Amino acid sequence: MKHSYVYVLAALLTAIGLSIFVYKWQVLGFPVIEDQETPVWTIEAAVKFESGPGSIKVKLHVPTLTPGFRMLNEISVSRGYGFSLNYGSGGREAQWAIRRADGKQTIYYRISVYQDSRVDMSDTTPPFPPIPVINEPMKTAVDVLVDDVQAHSADAASFTTELLRRMNDSSPDSNVELLLSGVSSSVDFVEVASMMLATARIPARTVHGFPLAGRQRSAELVSWLEIHDGDRWLYFNPATGEEHLPDRFLVWWRGSERLVNVDGGSKVEVDFAIQKNYLDAIAIAETQAAQQGTIAFDFSLYSLPIQTQAVYAVLLMIPIGALVMVIMRNIIGIDAFGTFMPVLIALAFRETKLFWGVILFTLLVTLGLTIRFLLDRLRLLLVPRLSAVLIVVVMLMLFISLMSHRLGLETGLSVALFPMVIIAMTIERMSVVWEERGAADAIRAGLGSLIVAVVAYVFMGIEWLEYLLFTFPELLLVILAVVVLVGRYTGYRFTELRRFKELAVD
Repeated sequence: MKHSYVYVLAALLTAIGLSIFVYKWQVLGFPVIEDQETPVWTIEAAVKFESGPGSIKVKLHVPTLTPGFRMLNEISVSRGYGFSLNYGSGGREAQWAIRRADGKQTIYYRISVYQDSRVDMSDTTPPFPPIPVINEPMKTAVDVLVDDVQAHSADAASFTTELLRRMNDSSPDSNVELLLSGVSSSVDFVEVASMMLATARIPARTVHGFPLAGRQRSAELVSWLEIHDGDRWLYFNPATGEEHLPDRFLVWWRGSERLVNVDGGSKVEVDFAIQKNYLDAIAIAETQAAQQGTIAFDFSLYSLPIQTQAVYAVLLMIPIGALVMVIMRNIIGIDAFGTFMPVLIALAFRETKLFWGVILFTLLVTLGLTIRFLLDRLRLLLVPRLSAVLIVVVMLMLFISLMSHRLGLETGLSVALFPMVIIAMTIERMSVVWEERGAADAIRAGLGSLIVAVVAYVFMGIEWLEYLLFTFPELLLVILAVVVLVGRYTGYRFTELRRFKELAVD
């Protein structure tokens, strides 16, 4: 196969792996850091009213487009009521209906949201508002004020700032004083400003929401002014004219319509309560993936049983050990017994820890190799000889475990977690090399296997790397691409540079 095919295959594997990784990270919100928690705010609206003699229908404005926030879930608690979500002129509405109810009624709507800066800050561009019909003398006051503000502004944003500055002036002129004569609340104030902006052909609307800050047992809605400058929506503080949106401001609904309408009830009240909690970022990402219906949720390892997850958390580190083995053999040039034996030894080190693992491995191989040479005098065939070595290894493990327990060294008890067959094969392979190529080659290969196992253990023990591969297993494609590229390397290994240094050209 030509080199170009290998490069194309490696590039394709890398592109697929990184594409899935970026999609899960940036779009679905899977965190790249373990134990990352995300603040989640739960807002509860309690609609209270006295029921009438007939049927009851309740409509409550609920969040539709919230800049910088993403909805996690929403529920309704309303005993006996039918519930639905629809879109009205003011945005999304929660609707409840019941044929008949008695006495005082309370309906709950609860939504949980979390911050996400990737959520679009604007919706579709609105049409220019129609010029409002205003009776005299209000019409003259509006026209004079709008013309004067336009003369002192350059665009929609500066017009809004100047208009709000004049409306908040402690000593307003007669026109502003006339326009604000009937204003009794912040909502009325914003509606008057929206009316004057509509006269200037600037789309504007009232924004109602909450600045989220911890726990609030009785939260009050805040009204803000939102205008469109032709490209995007801008937010203004109606009390100061400053162009900004408060930190963590949750938009509940937009427009001048009433928050709630109850047909068939009276004495309507709406109370809001806010609570802040912290939720695991993985759980949020999985919920978002499930809501979007993406297959990333179906193939997430977090959907497996806990015991199975624990198994794959270890197995997914084997490719890291294999990559270390490939680099140590093909690039550095360290000789070792087999391909995967050092990786399995590294897995055993995860149980015994590195220091005791090296000591126990060296002790077992040394003792087993001694027994192996004693068995040579019996002239056994291959399979019986390997079986005998395996039995001896088990007996050695038992002896070391008993001795370590008597000495109070509990670490020695974990020696049984070593792959017994691997140790037996290592002893057999080392003895064969000893006989065929001499003691030097056998010891060098044994030490090389131990060195590779130690390096693999270091990389396989990186907790962040273990979490990253478990959360984004598609990164194994990138590791595979690196292995494919290294597999075509035919240059000098680092250990060979010393052997062939005499051939180097000055």
